[in-house]
Parts: sequence; structure tokens; C-alpha cells
Amino acid sequence: MWIDTHCHLDAAEFGGEQAQVQAATAAAQQGVDWIVIPAVERANFATVATLAAQLPNCTYALGIHPLYVPQAEEADLLALRTAIAGAIADPRFVAIGEIGLDFFVPGMDSGPLREKQEHFYVEQLKMARDFDLPVLLHVRRSQDILLKHLRRIKVQGGIAHAFNGSFQQAEAFIGLGFRLGFGGAMTFTRALQIRRLAVQLPLAALVLETDAPDMSPAWLHPQPNQPQQIPRIGAVLAELRGMALPDLAQATAANACAALPRLAALA
Repeated sequence: MWIDTHCHLDAAEFGGEQAQVQAATAAAQQGVDWIVIPAVERANFATVATLAAQLPNCTYALGIHPLYVPQAEEADLLALRTAIAGAIADPRFVAIGEIGLDFFVPGMDSGPLREKQEHFYVEQLKMARDFDLPVLLHVRRSQDILLKHLRRIKVQGGIAHAFNGSFQQAEAFIGLGFRLGFGGAMTFTRALQIRRLAVQLPLAALVLETDAPDMSPAWLHPQPNQPQQIPRIGAVLAELRGMALPDLAQATAANACAALPRLAALA
């Protein structure tokens, strides 16, 4: 079994409902049993829930992405809490996400935008704590600040998506109950730090993701990514770690289920 723990299947790059269905079906044909579709803003809360209801191998998360925080309003946080309360009975609702901090984009690492990002991140962590749900974290040049708030606001754990921090930061996330997401970036031979982490970190800490349509693997770049690429991305990880592919598939799927207990109940 393969699991894509992070795929923006509702993104415009997929080209509409028919293409979304085709992408999910193609993934299933490659053995991708489950896909997690995170929301990014209030406007797509209903969209990701509807997609997951329509597609047999899809689940979803609800949250406000840090890159959407600049245009978000306080009312969006209230709407998110209401949406979570309404979705909690839906077995395909598996996490709070995509939330986090992005200090890579110019202007978002200081001043009012940084403060607003942190406010939205903290408030969404509180929702995860209150509803006892894991979180899908966006982590770009923000590892230490994310960790600071996670130590203060205890959540169930979750996944640090597209992890690209230090070994010490990775250990800190793992210590707080998180798994680390590895995807297309790992397939580039020049990505030395990510590939080193993929080998050195405990296998139990690793999950696979595409971040489709973004983060295309080396053989697909610059074309949009697709969830059906998960087995081939997994093959790169298996080669790096010197593992048999079926063992790698089984381990990373088990890790995803451990990170997302509501997904485990479906799987």
C-alpha cells in the first residue's frame, strides 16, 4: 500500500473535475490507496471535502496555509473552527492543515506579516488541540519558531510536510510526535541534505508525499506533479536506504497511518 500524505488535488493545474478524477484513478492503478488533500484557505474548505467524498481513495484536511494568511481575515479562523466541528463526524476528515509558517517569501519573515502568520498558526494549533487532531505543517525556513509553539501548545502530532531542516530539528519534530514528509525534492541528486536525512533518520519517522501539482520529481520536472508518482518516489527512497520496495511501501504507509489515526481507521 502506498499513501500520498500531501496532494493539492483541487489545484487549478489539474484542470477541473474530470482531470482530478483521472489523477486519483491513475494513482489508484499504481497502488496509491490513499491521498490526503489539504485545504489552503476558507474558499476551498468545501471543495476538498467534496473531492474526498467523490473519490474512493481520497481524504482531506482543513486549514489556512501561511501563504494565504496575508489576505485572510479573523472571520476565516471562526469559519475554520465551525468547519472542523461540522466535519468531525466525517471519517474522511483526517487532520488540520495545511498550516504553518513561511519565512522564505520576501516580506513574510518580519513585521506585520510575520506576526499575522504566527497568530494564524497558533490559533490553528489550538483548534487541533481542542479537537484532538493531528496537523499537516508547512515548514519553510521556520523550523525553530514552529517548534517553539508546538512545545507550548500540545497537539496530537502529525506531519512536517516537505521537511528540509537540520538533523537536530528533525529530531525535535520527531520527539513531539511528528513524521517528516519526503517527496520530489529527494529525487534530485543535488539535494544532498534532504537525501542525507532520508537515509539517516529512523524509518519510522518518514512518510511519502507529492505536494502535487508542485514539487515534481527529477524525471517529471518542470511538468506538474501527479499523485501517481508516489511509488516511483518511494523507489528512490528505497534505493537510498538499501531496502526492498515492498518493505518501504509497507513501512511508510504504516507511518502515515500512525501520524493520521483517522486515516488508519479507513485503511
